Amino acid sequence: MQNRLPLLFLAAAALCLVAGTGLGIAMGVAHDFRFAPVHAHLNLLGWTSLALMGLTFRAYPELTANRAAAAAQLVLSGTAALFFPLGIAISIDSGNPAAAIALSLVWLAGAVLFLARLALLALSGVTQRTGEKHDVRHATSA
Repeated sequence: MQNRLPLLFLAAAALCLVAGTGLGIAMGVAHDFRFAPVHAHLNLLGWTSLALMGLTFRAYPELTANRAAAAAQLVLSGTAALFFPLGIAISIDSGNPAAAIALSLVWLAGAVLFLARLALLALSGVTQRTGEKHDVRHATSA
């Protein structure tokens, strides 16, 4: 999974891109924009965020060294990006926001995990590119 993780994130992102684009076209054809927030979340959380996560994992492959954390990241972020928009649709259609709220918390957990893993990597000062430890206290740029 380590080498495939970036590709899995990008594949999930592309799935969200196609779904978000399809929904946007369907809304435009029908002139019914009730589900615009669903479209926006598919594109923002799904396409944009998952693609950036995948590219980050590609740029910093050491983030995949901890298989459990990498798998958790994919499950939390991928599941939330795909199903949170569905929760929003249910909320819009039925007036019951429970699924959207629960899935937004799953997304938050994935985002916090991503932040924590990036912060730990940055503070460690070690990257696979150089194999050297860098003193991050005197770094002038990120």
